Amino acid sequence: MMSGIPGTAVIQITNLSAAVSGEQMRTLFGFLGDIEELRLYPPDNAPLSFSSKVCYIKYREPSSVGVAQHLTNTVFIDRALIVVPCAEDD
Repeated sequence: MMSGIPGTAVIQITNLSAAVSGEQMRTLFGFLGDIEELRLYPPDNAPLSFSSKVCYIKYREPSSVGVAQHLTNTVFIDRALIVVPCAEDD
């Protein structure tokens, strides 16, 4: 298991462009595994403008987390993504 948090199926993606949509994140990270849940903050319909966004993705399989981490430093829109394993908050 390569991830820093054993067994977690959740990743946190930071340094996201404010222009990113939930649909774009689902498309990009959906290639790496089945997404059970995706949360983008602030959401697509947020009234205020923000300089950046944060996305949380929960995969069906924890093995997808290690794969997703390889997308760190991938430039998406105008920023290099930062992908880290994240403890589940249940």
